[in-house]
Amino acid sequence: MDKLFVEGPVTLNGSVKVSSAKNATLPILVATLLCPYAVKFDSIPDLMDVSTIIKLLQSMGVKLSQSGDETTLDATTLMNQHADYALVKTMRASVLVLGPLLARYGVASVSLPGGCAIGARPVDIHLMGMEKLGAQIQIENGYIKATAKKLIGAVITLPFPSVGATENLMMAAVLAEGETVIENAAMEPEIDDLADFLIAQGVKISGAGTSRIIIQGIPIERLKPATKPYRVIGDRIEAATFIIAAIMTGGEVKVEGFKPKHLTYVLEILKKMGADFVADENSLTVKKSNRLKGVAIETAPYPGFPTDVQAQMMALMSIVEGSSIVTETIFENRFMHVPEMGRMGARVTLKGKSALIEGVESLSGAPVMCTDLRASAALILCAMVAKGTTEIQRVYHLDRGYEKIDEKLTNLGARIKRVKG
Repeated sequence: MDKLFVEGPVTLNGSVKVSSAKNATLPILVATLLCPYAVKFDSIPDLMDVSTIIKLLQSMGVKLSQSGDETTLDATTLMNQHADYALVKTMRASVLVLGPLLARYGVASVSLPGGCAIGARPVDIHLMGMEKLGAQIQIENGYIKATAKKLIGAVITLPFPSVGATENLMMAAVLAEGETVIENAAMEPEIDDLADFLIAQGVKISGAGTSRIIIQGIPIERLKPATKPYRVIGDRIEAATFIIAAIMTGGEVKVEGFKPKHLTYVLEILKKMGADFVADENSLTVKKSNRLKGVAIETAPYPGFPTDVQAQMMALMSIVEGSSIVTETIFENRFMHVPEMGRMGARVTLKGKSALIEGVESLSGAPVMCTDLRASAALILCAMVAKGTTEIQRVYHLDRGYEKIDEKLTNLGARIKRVKG
């Protein structure tokens, strides 16, 4: 397994462009299962999770071709509607193939998913919604087996604004007969992007970005190829990671290729802490900040504070003045980075769903281990401000969702060496 060796402390300066959003790319690639024609994409990120979802699609018969920055997926004909455990076990987003397969073929067999060990994340909401659309669901031998003679539009009220369930049901509703209304839908920018992609294929969708999404089902023959390759939105989570990195190291960094409005709540918290930055429509520039102070945050569905930025924010809190509190309401096991940060000198006390962080003057390099994707980013942030060398093991977690982050940080002045394992 690869390792990273990070020398600190450093000050980051310069500019960096974020990649297309992982959390938007995955459902959009899966949505090509609905399309009886080739679909072109511009600048798909080179990530382990993206590679995994493409392998899953190819296992079903989707054809892949690439030319420069352009990627083409062709699901005109599929060999099977089966998502095997060997691929699904590594990534939770694989369950998203359920909706489009069921809508197009009336049958799907999908292994129960895996992914980061940050909580149970049940698929019950997905299955409840599919049943509302008329599907028959059975779980046998670790697989979700779904059938439907025809999906029929329905009003579906989600008990929780699940991003994955919202995406899965949106895709299923595309080929369902009549109108589907998703109430209490997730409002994340990635939902908007999936809607934009489907609209570009001729689907009528309204309300994306609100808690009520309406999809008008159409026959498959009315889908049509978009006029140009689709470009997925910039990764707001990657952008937040670079912004926090710049603030922590006391540098001046311009983060480009994303929409700061997608991080409104995060930026409000950073302002409250004393951070200084200037934002425009598609970039944000971090300025050197004065003394930063602790703050309390609570993760919540969008537009609240994103759980995917919680670990990175805790890294910042570990070195600011005073106390901070982080309350995690989305996943019950998302503090696994805390013991590793403690090895570097961070002072964090866990109590139930909350973490109390006492800021320290400095951190120290130490051997640490990645436990999940965002925890990995938090450890790199800590390592860049720590005194000495930090050895970060199991960085395959990092490679799932950050495209060449070690190279991007090195270009900003970080001292990071990757050792192949």
